[in-house]
Amino acid sequence: MKSGYNELVIEYFRNPKNVGRIEDADGKATEGSPACGDMVSVYIKVDKESNVIEDIKFESYGCASNIATASIVTELAKGKTIEEAKKISWKDASDALGGLPPIKVHCSVLAVEGLHAAIEDYEEKHGLIKEKVETTADIVKKKLRHIMNPSLGIDIISSDIVKEISVEKGKVEIVISIADNHQFAKNIEDEIKEKMNALWDIEKVSVKFVG
Repeated sequence: MKSGYNELVIEYFRNPKNVGRIEDADGKATEGSPACGDMVSVYIKVDKESNVIEDIKFESYGCASNIATASIVTELAKGKTIEEAKKISWKDASDALGGLPPIKVHCSVLAVEGLHAAIEDYEEKHGLIKEKVETTADIVKKKLRHIMNPSLGIDIISSDIVKEISVEKGKVEIVISIADNHQFAKNIEDEIKEKMNALWDIEKVSVKFVG
């Protein structure tokens, strides 16, 4: 039975490049969720002097296209500057693989979004955002979509455990509807604080559990 994938996609699926995790990553991000069928996490190490991505790895959950496109995206980004890597598009990934079945194009989009989100995470942590936009509840919500609810395997927004987001004068308060002694409460709180503290105008982060 034909898979619809060309030989290059199959090769990258069977022998993906840059698979793994960078524990001390300068930037990291997760896009998608296993509940939706595909998820990609991207980790980058950046040379601070040249702004070149000197190492990049990914972890993937999903189909052959997901794994192949994440692999090719990391190859396209490695050795490029942050600004150059920002310009990598889903079409670049698809073209580098010799094309993808139309129904699988979203996989290349997911991988590229993971790369761009990891770059954004790096820039926020290192104060490199050129256009500083005041943090709003919508911006906080967008950041929270990158934090997983390990109990369900989807992000904490999609899993509907974020009940309230408040942003006022440099302070963020987030209410989570699980017990404070839940096995994953501390992990979720630590990830929330890491994401929020990277925002340039946030000075205090409060996470309340109300399970």
